[in-house]
Amino acid sequence: METDSSKQNNPLNTCAVILAAGKGTRMKSALHKVLHPLRGKTIIQHGLDIATASEALARKPVVVIGHEAEAVRSAIGQQATCVLQEQQLGTGHALMVAQDEAELLGGASQVLCMYGDMPLLRPETIRKVIDARTRYGAAIAMLTVTVDNPRGFGRVLRDTSGQITAIIEEVDCTPEQLSSRELNVGVYCFDGEWLWNALARIKPNPRKAEYFLTDTVELANKDGRPVVGVATDDIDETIGINTRVDLADADAAMRKRINRAHMLNGVTITDPSAVYIDADVSIGADTTILPNTHILRGTKIGDGCVIGPNSLLDAATIGDRCEIRQSVIRDSQVDEDSDVGPWSHMRNGAHMLAGGHIGNFGEVKNSTLGRGVKQGHFSYLGDATLGENVNIGAGTITCNFNGKTKNPTLIGDDAFIGSDTLLVAPVRVGDGARTGAGSVVTRDVPAGETHVGVPAKKLERK
Repeated sequence: METDSSKQNNPLNTCAVILAAGKGTRMKSALHKVLHPLRGKTIIQHGLDIATASEALARKPVVVIGHEAEAVRSAIGQQATCVLQEQQLGTGHALMVAQDEAELLGGASQVLCMYGDMPLLRPETIRKVIDARTRYGAAIAMLTVTVDNPRGFGRVLRDTSGQITAIIEEVDCTPEQLSSRELNVGVYCFDGEWLWNALARIKPNPRKAEYFLTDTVELANKDGRPVVGVATDDIDETIGINTRVDLADADAAMRKRINRAHMLNGVTITDPSAVYIDADVSIGADTTILPNTHILRGTKIGDGCVIGPNSLLDAATIGDRCEIRQSVIRDSQVDEDSDVGPWSHMRNGAHMLAGGHIGNFGEVKNSTLGRGVKQGHFSYLGDATLGENVNIGAGTITCNFNGKTKNPTLIGDDAFIGSDTLLVAPVRVGDGARTGAGSVVTRDVPAGETHVGVPAKKLERK
């Protein structure tokens, strides 16, 4: 529901409509086209973010859905109002459905319309289209691009005065019209009051029996209303995703954009073509990202770190001045001044506090390692809690699973766990306690004691 304050902040009362009802058959996928992932978000999520980030909307966007409607609706959640286009009878028909089903649209002074498969549009570009319609009082403002490779886009036709007179789909163009290189991108801002009247006058296309939204351009000319073109010179913005090839092109373009933004913010990326960063990742200044590194799903990296080469950070939190080399950090946290790797793995709730170290081929799962913990190579810690300054010798394993349940291991401050120790959980090693190399610990080790052997027993000193 629109509030009085929203009307004051945005007197033009703009509503965005995102079209996402089509089958997307050229993707050849059981997954709806707009639900395919792209740099950490679904394609439709990128579209929603673009529309809302334009800072021109007085209300939630409206998304027109059709095929796989419930899956798309579920992915969108409460971010938008979804309306169902049961029969896909064209883009003009999609807006008719939105008008009928979404009560909020009826009072919109301006209607922004865009496709749900164009994830590289920039919010500032959307804002330019909206502002152009407002400034010129146009019936329509539309985004265009001039390129040599038309990629199947419709052609924008102008008269001798430069007025846009029509948009012709490529398959319907004459040879002369095909020579035009000004293309229709598929982003429009309409005068709301004029639009609803115009939609009622659109006739079905004789070739496809569908209602084309592009026919509104000719109607605007008949009504003596201007149609304004807003040109973009960023060809990447115009990538629409219809095939897996398009998806790969969009990924490459978005990856380049993301990496460039991080570099401009003080991050060193030694080979941007070999670094893969999701859109929702944050990286601090003076951090270096080395080649063949993937940083995914909202990972947060502090200042002055070295990440890579050949590392995967997935939903990870990395503190300042850390080094992660040839390792995987997934759903885990590494605090400041720590290092991991090479060839180590932290997963599912692992947390290493400040000043820690995990050597090569170490694995940690659902465990907390206290400040200054040193975990040697070829070791596994699962469902464990370690105090400060614990030393874990090479080959140490917490035997946390008994075939039915997971059990905890607790290790106190300053404990020393000898190489090849097996800690059979549930078990506790006290502060300052020690185990000998090759020990199998089946009972608690009290603070300050040394236990050795199989099974481990207290070492009696003579």
